[in-house]
Amino acid sequence: MEEKKKDFLNPDYYRNRELSWLAFNYRVLSEARDKTIPLLERVKFLGITASNLDEFVMVRVASLKDMVHADYTKPDIAGLKAGAQLALIGEECHRLVDMQYNTYNRSLLPLLEKQGIRIITKHEAMTEKEREFADRYFDETVYPVLTPMAVDPSRPFPLIRNKTLNIAALLQKKKGSQELEFATVQVPSVLPRLLRVPSESGTSLILLEEVIERNIARLFLNYDVICAHPYRIMRNADLTIDEEEAEDLLEAIEKQLKQRQWGEVIKLEVEEGMDKRLLKILKKEFSIKEEDIYAISGPLDLTFLSKLYGLEGYEHLKTERYVPQPVMALQNEDDIFANIRKGDILLHHPYQTFEPVVDFIRRSAKDPNVLAIKQTLYRVSGNSPIIASLAQAAENGKQVTVLVELKARFDEENNINWAKMLEKAGCHVIYGLLGLKTHCKITLVVRREDEGIRRYVHLGTGNYNDTTAKLYTDCGLMTCQKSIGEDATAVFNMLSGYSEPLSWNKLAVAPIWLKNKFLRLIHRETDNALEGRPAHIIAKMNSLCDQTMIAALYEASAAGVKIELIIRGICGLKVGIPGISDNISVRSIVGNFLEHSRIFYFYNNGQEDVYMGSADWMPRNLDRRVEITFPVENPDLKLQVIHILTTELEDNVKAHVLQPDGTYEKVDKRGKTLVNSQQQFCEEAVQAARPKHREPMPRKFTPLS
Repeated sequence: MEEKKKDFLNPDYYRNRELSWLAFNYRVLSEARDKTIPLLERVKFLGITASNLDEFVMVRVASLKDMVHADYTKPDIAGLKAGAQLALIGEECHRLVDMQYNTYNRSLLPLLEKQGIRIITKHEAMTEKEREFADRYFDETVYPVLTPMAVDPSRPFPLIRNKTLNIAALLQKKKGSQELEFATVQVPSVLPRLLRVPSESGTSLILLEEVIERNIARLFLNYDVICAHPYRIMRNADLTIDEEEAEDLLEAIEKQLKQRQWGEVIKLEVEEGMDKRLLKILKKEFSIKEEDIYAISGPLDLTFLSKLYGLEGYEHLKTERYVPQPVMALQNEDDIFANIRKGDILLHHPYQTFEPVVDFIRRSAKDPNVLAIKQTLYRVSGNSPIIASLAQAAENGKQVTVLVELKARFDEENNINWAKMLEKAGCHVIYGLLGLKTHCKITLVVRREDEGIRRYVHLGTGNYNDTTAKLYTDCGLMTCQKSIGEDATAVFNMLSGYSEPLSWNKLAVAPIWLKNKFLRLIHRETDNALEGRPAHIIAKMNSLCDQTMIAALYEASAAGVKIELIIRGICGLKVGIPGISDNISVRSIVGNFLEHSRIFYFYNNGQEDVYMGSADWMPRNLDRRVEITFPVENPDLKLQVIHILTTELEDNVKAHVLQPDGTYEKVDKRGKTLVNSQQQFCEEAVQAARPKHREPMPRKFTPLS
């Protein structure tokens, strides 16, 4: 009897991307609830969950609401329409927020107090000395900055800005009408949110809104303040730009950034127990539904916890700070160009320092033999040494071409400023291809040498950001291979002009060629498995939700290919489906560093192909962005990359493993040697950097057939 053809596109085999992302934020929250982690690290993780959720609501939830408004009825890969997704997301978000504040109130606050860090949760609980200090601070510093806004027939409801913290009040004239009036005041973001007050022992802190609320009557002298409560809104921050109609993309994005302040209100956070009359006014003014209102049991906006993490004098409550180590291939008297000529150089951040990348640009800017520098910039730091070097290179008369991606979400304003500065310095600044984000990480340096023109290339999985390079795990490759240099030139010609190469030597570039490249590699493993040969795929990325890629993995799994996925965030794939995904495992590593590198391994009948790149397996990366994936071919470097993958697959401390029911569970450590991959990479980098140390070759990877 002929076997029934399997439908790898069945919606039942897929998980909604938004619900999968919320599951990721739960994994981050689990770090805040982990008693084995130093206390201030737990505090930091809780703050990260709040920041993550803000962005999720402003972008992903906002996008779904736009779909509902537009009567868009096409279901997602899991068969859910926008309205159904919003309902499920709303339930999960409320549950997540409840768990955040349960963690804050019941766990972290008492533990902080035991360690001598007291956060005054209500101004009524202050001592006389603390009250005197807070009131004086209000008089001298806060009061001059505040702008109370009354609402009456002559003064309409003011613009409440996205993500700002505000205090709403109901007022009643001391003499005259008994009618209640509404007023609001913004908690000024120009002042520190956390105020340190004098304390006989330890550290006492109070939030700025509590100081304002305590003194709010000072703002309305002819009124009695009936009640006052903090509130906060989230607006739709998803930019929509018609690039074909926009004559000047930079100008169009600047206008859209201003429009963000008027975006639809999609979430309202209020203090639990807010006066119902006050809540009714806010609900009406913001046209918000009951399910989008969050009654918060604690301080609104937990992102202030990142400031608490920076509190001095409590280093014993943090993980010891890791110092990125030097790259041994560069620890000699030769300059960076000579070292690259010796052979490709692999970089593994933040375990190894990002300084070689900064130095590569800096030296290129000064080197009289360098003729041109070309680079893509997606997100850079606030005081970027790379930007400074590019500007200097242009001033030194070199040909400098920089693609600045203006559409990098929430970095648009920063990138606009950098673009203007680079243009002023004499750089050629381009903004990428119509309708596409340029997300690839590539630098090309053209140098005149005795043998002729030589091209040096850096390719990476992460941004050219010297700050996040200390926090994110990423990989990079420095090379002067002629074939990659030719490809790099073709990339920049494609970005700056109308040149579209017919073929590539080594690089695979989205949105035209990359997806098919990955599909060919997966199908090759599938064919090998069907022919009885060992077949194995390991893929490490941030997110996986492209249906075509998942279907190809299902087909490979059904054929017998062993597939091990290391996916930090969104995963639209389900494990454990009989006959479909029996051979697939998924793990997510959430640790002190943000897992950001993208690495892809294909056994290829023993040839072992290894690739790295900037793209996740998501529709936006494969179909709507310029992305680059590059091979790692040097045998020693290939072994090092495989070692990264195998170590992460052995992690049983920070890894969460996806279960068939869609939940994630920590690895059972009983009877096992503990493996914390991030800690191990730190130790290996320190060991490798020691003088006269010969780094042992990582063990050979043995595939499981």
